[in-house]
Amino acid sequence: MLETHPLRKEHLIGFYAFPDKEKAFIEIKRVLKNNGIFIGCFYVKGMTKRTDWFVNNIFVENGTFTSPFFTRNGILEKLNREYKELEIWNVGSIVCFKCKKYKNGMDCA
Repeated sequence: MLETHPLRKEHLIGFYAFPDKEKAFIEIKRVLKNNGIFIGCFYVKGMTKRTDWFVNNIFVENGTFTSPFFTRNGILEKLNREYKELEIWNVGSIVCFKCKKYKNGMDCA
């Protein structure tokens, strides 16, 4: 649960709000200092029916959430490719993460 996680007082970047998520990733990586900490969260479609209903019928309609939505595995793959020291946890249908930019700014692969 998020209340027990040590990052509960930190600010998370909610990727569910960005219409062009790939462009947001590129921009964050560009401005993040070497060894900088990146903390964010994603809505993951299909984890709970109730949340899916609210997202599709309220949040997408009012522009709070925008598709496309990632899968949990997709988020893991992307973050593991581009960052180090990845921590990831779920709060219901929201996947939260904390990771660090590589010192040289290069992907780990």
